Amino acid sequence: MRARCDGDEETMLRFTLLGPVQMVVDGAPLTGIAPRHRAVLAYLLLNAGRVISIERLIDAMWGYDRPDTARSQIHASITMIRKALRGAGAVHLLETRAGGYVAQPEPGQVDAQEFTELVAAGELREALDLWSGEALEDVHAHYVTGVRELWTDRRLSAYERLVEAELAAGRHSDLLDELAAQVTANPLREKLNGHLVLALHRAGRQADALAAARSYRTALADEQGLDPGHAFTELERAVLADDPALRLADAAPVVPGPPRRSTFLPYDIPDFAGRAVELEQLGEHHGSAVVTIDGMAGIGKTTLAVHVAHRLATRYPDGRLFIDLHAHTAGREPIDAAAALEALLRQLGVPADRIPVTLVERSALWRAELADRRVLAVLDNVLDAEHVRPLLPGHSDTLLLITSRRRLIDLDGAHALSVDVLGEEDAARLFERIVGERAQHEPDAVRDVLRLCGYLPLAIRISAARLQHRPRWTVSYLAGRLRDHRRLLDGVSAAFTLSYEQLHEGEQHMFRLLGLVPGRDIDACGAAALAGISEDEAEELLEGLLDAHMLLQLEPGRYTFHDLLREHARSIAEDDAAVMRLLVYYLHRSRAAMDRLFPHSVSQREGVPQPAAPIAPIRDAAEAIAWLDAERSNIIATAVHGPEICLGLLALTMRPYLDQQAHHDDALTLHTLALQRSRKLGDREVQARALTDLAWTYWRRGEYERAEEHAHQALDGCEKDHERARALLTLGNVALRRRQDTQAEQYLKQALDLTRIGADVWAEAHVLGLLALVLDRAGRPEEARRHLDLVLALHRKVGNPAGEAVTLNHLGVVLRRQGELAQARTRHEQAAALHRELGNTTDEAAALNGLAEAADDPARAVEEHAAALALADLTRNRPEQARAHDGLARAHLALGHPEQACEHGRLALGLYRELGVPEAEEVRTLLEHAEESAGRPWGTASDTDRSSSNGSVGSRAVPLP
Repeated sequence: MRARCDGDEETMLRFTLLGPVQMVVDGAPLTGIAPRHRAVLAYLLLNAGRVISIERLIDAMWGYDRPDTARSQIHASITMIRKALRGAGAVHLLETRAGGYVAQPEPGQVDAQEFTELVAAGELREALDLWSGEALEDVHAHYVTGVRELWTDRRLSAYERLVEAELAAGRHSDLLDELAAQVTANPLREKLNGHLVLALHRAGRQADALAAARSYRTALADEQGLDPGHAFTELERAVLADDPALRLADAAPVVPGPPRRSTFLPYDIPDFAGRAVELEQLGEHHGSAVVTIDGMAGIGKTTLAVHVAHRLATRYPDGRLFIDLHAHTAGREPIDAAAALEALLRQLGVPADRIPVTLVERSALWRAELADRRVLAVLDNVLDAEHVRPLLPGHSDTLLLITSRRRLIDLDGAHALSVDVLGEEDAARLFERIVGERAQHEPDAVRDVLRLCGYLPLAIRISAARLQHRPRWTVSYLAGRLRDHRRLLDGVSAAFTLSYEQLHEGEQHMFRLLGLVPGRDIDACGAAALAGISEDEAEELLEGLLDAHMLLQLEPGRYTFHDLLREHARSIAEDDAAVMRLLVYYLHRSRAAMDRLFPHSVSQREGVPQPAAPIAPIRDAAEAIAWLDAERSNIIATAVHGPEICLGLLALTMRPYLDQQAHHDDALTLHTLALQRSRKLGDREVQARALTDLAWTYWRRGEYERAEEHAHQALDGCEKDHERARALLTLGNVALRRRQDTQAEQYLKQALDLTRIGADVWAEAHVLGLLALVLDRAGRPEEARRHLDLVLALHRKVGNPAGEAVTLNHLGVVLRRQGELAQARTRHEQAAALHRELGNTTDEAAALNGLAEAADDPARAVEEHAAALALADLTRNRPEQARAHDGLARAHLALGHPEQACEHGRLALGLYRELGVPEAEEVRTLLEHAEESAGRPWGTASDTDRSSSNGSVGSRAVPLP
């Protein structure tokens, strides 16, 4: 179990599969290993000593539903696993063999292996103690369900053997609570039910034993239409007859142990699900501790606290106490500290005549009573730190679990745990445990229900209970009712109402205003604009709502709602003018960000008025891009769902960012809104600008017919030379893409004249760059290079790095056509690096495709086209997707991989046909050749074969002015 690192120091390495899949080094689980990688690791460890082929791994991970990237994902997983093993000093644990991979852990290094060995040796309790949850609890893969069921069965079989031994030893009374819980979790397990029946009978509870037998018989008939087996039937008959044979023969007299303190803990629900991380954290507390568990209404704080208390109960033999302080109970005043102390002292067994009257004296007696005891107490539903401070123990071995809807940040010495909503898998498990088999038949509908419940445990329980008591409802029907009638979750709404009423007036007002916000989240600056107050005031109110768990903070400085709380806030929202203030704030802050990012185009935003109130400054380009990335979706949502004001100005302001960052869907949304609004108002200037913006965006998406249509409409309505030039530039791009070079030249020369009339050097450089590509295609490469050298100088002069990057890419295309591959690659590398620095994923993909096309090695071309394809997929950039697949087909064919060549060729052909470009016919010819040939050496392809897609697709458009 020890692995040696680079020095002399050794590390203890262990793998857990019987619960969350973890790699544990010196007792601490390694973090940062992705679930997919852990799923691969678990499969290899479960098959330790066997060589597992990559095909078998792919089948295990995905079954028949394997993705195209399955092989590369497996390779990536193996690489990450090896990296983690190397860090733990266990390099040789995973080896590569001729047929695949083999894991060879040392004895005792894998808990599943240790469990098997301990069970074989009869050390059943030790074996069962190895489990920390369901097998492979936190990984998802095709193989997991079957393996989990197998190991669950092994666990239950071991437990049944243990119970059998305990019953034979006469320890039936000690087993009852544990056995009842296991039967509840596994109601159709016959041997387990038989053990419970026998234990109840031997404890003198014949009626309960017969009731348990009837319950099992009924469940088996209802679920499976079966009767119990012969052994169970005989046991039931013997219990009914009080057969002496059931009594222990020669049982040793039971020696009475010390009197056990009464437990006041509420019932631990049998369908508890999830919370593995929280349970692990809470389970770490031994002896004295004060732990606060906070979270929003309905999050399951009490359920978690009670469940943990039951799990830890054996550590605290002197008392397990519970009190609900009712701070968040509708229609009740919170129980004050003095009354709470009286109840807790009584639970400890203190006679009423010994309990003092005053709070101070009761608090002192409470601390004195706890001084020499090991006690666990759950203080539920606490209002705030002051509410519970007199109940804190002094020096003692007492564990206090405190639940509250508000963060108790000023409770000194307390360990705080904030509870979030359930993960999707845990939520599904909870729903299924309540509903039963019906949930398994409609997994998609279950996901809908969970989403509508916001993964909030209370909402899930309400919905599941409603379904459980309506046998004719399907899960789909429930989902439809939740979608149409959210009043079905009235219990959740009532809990939220009470939490809202406990806020102070300023927090209530901010909560109502936030209910109007169309976006997903907001920062303090945005909230200040929304409420018309200072940023400091807004932040104080937001933090108060956060502490009360009326808001969430998924990342520092940004505040959002749980989905159900958002609906509650909307239901009581007011003041529509607030959203107008927010939209105006977004406009002015966006302009400030654009001025930092695109200083060369400041003059184009001169139509945007200055803000009436100061806007927080943006210090540099990094802050500008960070703010835009954080607020983009909120700005678009507010534009769509907010007041119809300043939409044209907002579209004008946002367009360079949306274009450069490849947010083309958002650009279409915003420019379409601007067009609709301008037509309604009769604003011809904004209408023409919106049409040119839409034309450009459609060009970027490869929708050339729509690009042409909008560009021609723009030309018909444009009065300003700048907008006419942009429309002509788009038409030139479309014609160039279709290899209509004469038409492209006409459009571009008209655009060039307009840019020169307006003395727009920046736009002139863009047009000249595209004209250079026309010259190159016309067989005049030297002129093309001179044009591009001039264009590069112009972009650098006006400080336009985006234009500089595109021009470098154009130079790479021209140089490659002239056979100067090394120089071409240099230009493409420079372009890719600059695009990457600017965050321009769309044009970085074009540069990487150009780099691959200039490669003199097909293996390198495969690697670089694959990188380009990944970026193009990310931005749904169809032209570069087609170009990458085209290049991959040619490179694989050169490597002698005709099947992969055909696969990529077919994908390229489909995309080219969608785009309506000439490359479709060339790829079709390539496909015919690939199907006939087993491969050919790199370099034997004709110039047309190797560059057919390069001249047009490679001639990427320049970023939008």
